[in-house]
Amino acid sequence: MARVGVEQSLTNISEALRERGHEVVELRSEADSQGCDCCVVTGIDSNVMGMQDVSTQGSVIEANGLSAEEVCRQIDQKTGQSR
Repeated sequence: MARVGVEQSLTNISEALRERGHEVVELRSEADSQGCDCCVVTGIDSNVMGMQDVSTQGSVIEANGLSAEEVCRQIDQKTGQSR
């Protein structure tokens, strides 16, 4: 299963990912994203300062407007896992 970094406020998504067997890492700092296959962010403060530093090689999924199920499906697609 995938190692997925999830912002702290997205507890419903964290729970859904754990139920599917994914390893969930709580994103508190930039360093937490290291080694993650995907990261899930709220998108609320998306690129406020216009900076584009890359801290992960994995996919980044913006959860704004998506259900937990939709986010899980995107992670499965991006990591090559099917349900």
